[in-house]
Amino acid sequence: MTRGGALAVNALLFQGGWFLCVLGGSPWALVATPLILLVHWRWLARPGEWRWWLGLLLAGIVVDGGLVAVGGIEMEGSLPLWLWALWPLFATTLHHCLAWLWRYRALAIACGALGGPLSYLSGAALAGVEIRPWALAIEAIVWAGLCAGLAQYLGRRRASGHRRRAIGSSRDDADQE
Repeated sequence: MTRGGALAVNALLFQGGWFLCVLGGSPWALVATPLILLVHWRWLARPGEWRWWLGLLLAGIVVDGGLVAVGGIEMEGSLPLWLWALWPLFATTLHHCLAWLWRYRALAIACGALGGPLSYLSGAALAGVEIRPWALAIEAIVWAGLCAGLAQYLGRRRASGHRRRAIGSSRDDADQE
């Protein structure tokens, strides 16, 4: 598969998973997310990428679980499994269709601060979930901070990988985690 094809597949898998989780709720998320992660792992993932999936899943449980617990996000059901499933799906994009973003820290922060809450708003509208305005503000801060950290860490790693390539190492060695 070409690099462009892999990026398109990555973006489509993420977006398809997002819609399945939001529209189908937890039952669909419990089926779709592992399948998407498996497909990603088999054909697209880099060594060690699963750690990002797990780390962001845990972050989602803390952030969104906390907002559900304090009433910032109101939904039917006891656990927002479908909401938590979106976090590892997002993690599949970090080294692929969103990899370019981490070189531009200010843009990454802006995309996090705007894109995070907009994703929650659109998901809430489709899933019949209520999100308090103050919870959206918290999501904006969380996602801006998350994207700032990703830009700091992944942007620096990509830059050092580009320098290593310039002196003769392979592309695969430079991009691995």
